Amino acid sequence: MRLTLRFKILIYLLVVSLCGILLTSFSILWGFEGQFSEYIQKNREESSRLVEREAIQSHRETGEIIDNQLISLMHQQAMTEDIFYKVYNVDGELIADTARMLEMMDGMGTNPEVNQNNEYEIVSYNLTHDNRSIGNMEVYYPKEIIGEDIAFLETIKNNIYLAVLVTVILAILFSLLFSKRLTSGFRRLSKAIQELQDHNWRTRVNVEKLTNEMRPLGGSFNQLAESLSKEEMLRRQFTADFAHEIRTPLATLRSQMEAYLDGVFEPSSKRLQQSHDELMRLVRLVNELEELIAAENPQIKLNKSKIEVGNLLHLMEGQFALAFKEKGVLLNVEKPKEEYWLYADQDRVLQVLTNIINNALQYTPAGKKVFVKTVESNDYVGFIVQDEGIGIKEEDRPYLFERFYRGDKSRDRKTGGIGVGLSIVKALMDAHRGRIQIDSQWNEGTEVLVLFPKRT
Repeated sequence: MRLTLRFKILIYLLVVSLCGILLTSFSILWGFEGQFSEYIQKNREESSRLVEREAIQSHRETGEIIDNQLISLMHQQAMTEDIFYKVYNVDGELIADTARMLEMMDGMGTNPEVNQNNEYEIVSYNLTHDNRSIGNMEVYYPKEIIGEDIAFLETIKNNIYLAVLVTVILAILFSLLFSKRLTSGFRRLSKAIQELQDHNWRTRVNVEKLTNEMRPLGGSFNQLAESLSKEEMLRRQFTADFAHEIRTPLATLRSQMEAYLDGVFEPSSKRLQQSHDELMRLVRLVNELEELIAAENPQIKLNKSKIEVGNLLHLMEGQFALAFKEKGVLLNVEKPKEEYWLYADQDRVLQVLTNIINNALQYTPAGKKVFVKTVESNDYVGFIVQDEGIGIKEEDRPYLFERFYRGDKSRDRKTGGIGVGLSIVKALMDAHRGRIQIDSQWNEGTEVLVLFPKRT
């Protein structure tokens, strides 16, 4: 049987709590019993010394060891403290004996019987006055705590046992509560993960209800759920966009093919060119998807070499000169006054610049300008492409590098593809360990900065 995390935590808490409680309680119990026994024994010795002093004082005043006051004191100790005496004079004659009371209380008999029962300890004191012996005194101490003392000690023990029992119960209750509290965050995350597995993309974890240690994990889960939710939204949008994109050329091709087959149209060069244009539209859609797949391949191979920036700008200017002229947009390529070199795959760099400049062309109206210039930053060399186009709306900026996302929802091929251009750029820049940054204001234009490493 596999134990749950909560059960394991509960067991650990109980073991630690019970060990602490039992060790502390028994230490207190044994220590108190020992200290109490020492206290009782010290009081008994003090009582016997009191009798000894009274006997010496009586001999000093009357010449006799025993007087009525001493007899009364010994009887009082016998009744209250279970201390008994036998007092002998200097000739060895027994002159006072409270140990006889043991026969009435315990049925012990004579001294040998007391020793055989091993219930009392006998201590002998030599009575002296002015450095001469005046007699002898035997004191009978109980070896164990008896009478009211044992009752008091039992009461203390019972109270300690009760305290231990109550503490154990409280330890179990608090361990249950703490284990539940400690694992509540894991249960919430586990439930949220299961809901996410069931494609409930709106699932989120309330971070405020988690412990401080669990909050970073809860925050990471919410970010993951948000990312998956966006991916799902983009996937659905792409499905709709892609279906719309291929529906138009397919419908056109189908109608033209059926017209050819039915003899409605003659397959003239002009009409065949129209069919060919629609076919190439489909080809471009597929090529964009293939480019994205290739760019996002983690094992993409880059044929890096040292590239002179001026040559790249010359190639890009020649590639786009005609397209810019036809649209009436001015392309201003600022050539560097000195040589700059970067270390990258030339074909991939050209692909990055092509996508960025092509976006600038598509979203810049006639009569406006697009600027391309070189920039250097520490160990990086790159390009800035700045246009005077329509810019990017604020709500679209967080999704610029998302696959299949297009701020333009019109699905017009003249103003946008299927939304993978910047995704390809981002993937290629990551492959080069470069940097890309986009700044844009709506109706004011867009500036794209790409930086490539100067060396490996």
